[in-house]
Amino acid sequence: MQRSTIKGWFLVHKWTSLIATAFLLMLCVTGLPLIFHDEIDAAFGEDHDATLAGPPSAESGLPLDQMLQTALDQRPGEVPLFMAFSQKSPLLTVTTGPAPDAPGDEMTLLFLDRATGEALGPAPGGGFMDFVLQLHTDMFLGLPGMLFLGVMGALFVIALVSGVVLYAPFMRRLKFGTLRARRSARVRRLDQHNLIGIVALGWMLVVGATGMINAFADPLVDSWQNGELAEMTARYAGEAPLPPQEYGSLDTAMASAQAALPGRSPQFIGFPGGDWSTGHHFAIFFQGDRPLTQNLLTPALVDARSGELTDARAMPALNQALMISKPLHFGDYGGLPLKIVWAVMTLLTIWVLWTGILLWLRRSPAHMERRIDEIAHGGMAGQPA
Repeated sequence: MQRSTIKGWFLVHKWTSLIATAFLLMLCVTGLPLIFHDEIDAAFGEDHDATLAGPPSAESGLPLDQMLQTALDQRPGEVPLFMAFSQKSPLLTVTTGPAPDAPGDEMTLLFLDRATGEALGPAPGGGFMDFVLQLHTDMFLGLPGMLFLGVMGALFVIALVSGVVLYAPFMRRLKFGTLRARRSARVRRLDQHNLIGIVALGWMLVVGATGMINAFADPLVDSWQNGELAEMTARYAGEAPLPPQEYGSLDTAMASAQAALPGRSPQFIGFPGGDWSTGHHFAIFFQGDRPLTQNLLTPALVDARSGELTDARAMPALNQALMISKPLHFGDYGGLPLKIVWAVMTLLTIWVLWTGILLWLRRSPAHMERRIDEIAHGGMAGQPA
């Protein structure tokens, strides 16, 4: 590789890393507790999946209409927004709000036991984990914060790719894993930075890419609404949204959807007027029946008044990627062993970011030129070949 090309890649790696590093450190530090959110919830007695006995709410239990009414009795004057099912326990959740298009800060999440019909109360809010999640997701800035962090994720991916491009010629004459113990402290730190970075490269690419996809969740949902969802419900265009008091039976709607998508398990229901539905439909989202497809969702749109199926089709590829990326980003699909791996990799990433900062802070005026020469000579600049 020519020296001018190496210099170009070096500058790309340097500036993409520097711009994103502070925010990436924040994301890594906040991401650590989020990896173990289920275990933390259980420790504080907030994991109902672990305490309720009975068949999963996604499979059977009391009628959905009864469960919905139980939830609405807890929040008089509000309307249903979402109903979500558990694949492990009788836990069923209902989200309510003052209007079908209520913003997130006006929603209330209610826990119910579908096996007994018991209302378990609203989900606690404003705790430590909510604070950490909000900071990690959008820095309390809403959509602008999400998009900004998405850009930081893109810079992270570019920094990783440029690092690999520089690493290949640098290691041309060195064995993999070489730590030049007899060189200066700066060189030893550089070798550690490179080694840990290349070891964790695959994981960092996956988490960086999935984080970037997650950051663009709202625009992806809007695109689906304005494109495929509008196409599926074109015959309802121009009609006034259905008032909540005219909603028909949720059990009838579920039966229609399950007849169209047999063998699949319902994950959640979006009620009319929300982001995940239309003004006239229950949008019932079904997940795949295998571990690798359980996050691939297929929505069935059912007329909320009559309970008749309108359409059912898989979501576009980008939206499916969004569904897969969320559990993959937090290691939330392989149990505790995988979460531990995710935590270790996060700690290694923090080390890579921190050593990168130290290398930049303690640079000398001639450092870049020496570094480029070292890469061009396969890590042997200033040494016998």
